[in-house]
Amino acid sequence: MDLEKWTTIAIDLGTKYGLKIIGAIVIWIIGSWIIKKIMMATKKVMIKSKYDESLQKFLMNLMNWGLKILLIITLLGTLGVPTTSFAAIIAAAGLAIGLALQGSLGNFAGGVLLMIFKPIKIGDLIEAQGEIGVVKEIEIFTTKLTGLSNKEIIIPNGSLSNGNIVNYSTEGTRRVDLTFGVGYDSDIKKTKEVLMQVLTSHPQVLQDPAPTVNVSELADSSINFAVRPWCNVADYWDVYFGITEQTKEALDAAGIEIPYPHQVEIHKEA
Repeated sequence: MDLEKWTTIAIDLGTKYGLKIIGAIVIWIIGSWIIKKIMMATKKVMIKSKYDESLQKFLMNLMNWGLKILLIITLLGTLGVPTTSFAAIIAAAGLAIGLALQGSLGNFAGGVLLMIFKPIKIGDLIEAQGEIGVVKEIEIFTTKLTGLSNKEIIIPNGSLSNGNIVNYSTEGTRRVDLTFGVGYDSDIKKTKEVLMQVLTSHPQVLQDPAPTVNVSELADSSINFAVRPWCNVADYWDVYFGITEQTKEALDAAGIEIPYPHQVEIHKEA
């Protein structure tokens, strides 16, 4: 009978492959547990050794992928797939994928270069590839920034490592470049005193390096002053906006005019 035939076939297949499948499942469960323990132990060692946070995440991702690939190869060997043939297949597939994903491999190499030379680290305020933001995470292929408006910016590591990077956090302080214009009737010495008073009275402006106020340009309708306070990187925007607002109030209080276009009405006699 057909039923007896299929029952015999099912028993034969179960006998032949059942133990292998059960063994593969057991290996997957135990292997996943071992990988988890290895990752936890490695993370503790890195934290204890005070590894850079960005380097920790990069190496952890790399190790996690490597261990999972090794586990999959072990499972295939348990199921009876020849590992030597599988290795040849992986090599051939790797070559094909490598040719197709040259950009991704470039991003991987870029991530390695970022880890080795460390031009940036997590928490740095940087400008790169036309974007400005705080480094949130350096991954294997990409680097994530948090933009100034709290948007997430993802930059490929290949482009990042091969392009210009401006790191505003390396030195710890930053100069705020501001320009204010006053009318030609204004007293230059008095204006400089008023502007300097605004700078020295701001609690977040550093006194070393000392802030400066200088005439930068005799423009068409104004005398322009280059106002250059220094501050800690984290205080940049507080100083930028605070000085701008306080300068307007201080110039108004001192009777110093800030030029603006005037509209003159001409009345014609009937």
